[in-house]
Amino acid sequence: MTDKSKIQGEGNYDAAAKFDAEERAFVKSGQVEGKAREAEDALDGPEGAELEKARKETGERGRMDKR
Repeated sequence: MTDKSKIQGEGNYDAAAKFDAEERAFVKSGQVEGKAREAEDALDGPEGAELEKARKETGERGRMDKR
């Protein structure tokens, strides 16, 4: 666990570092395009309406242009 003296504001540095490392490993694995196709198929399939509803419900929280 991270020493409290190393925490500045909000955040979990250990979790952020783990996420970054795992995301880099995923990109290097070459699976990104395949997963993107799977997501596109899901949007076009029977669960598409439910996924679109979830995107709309969470969309405002994830918008990058608000920063």
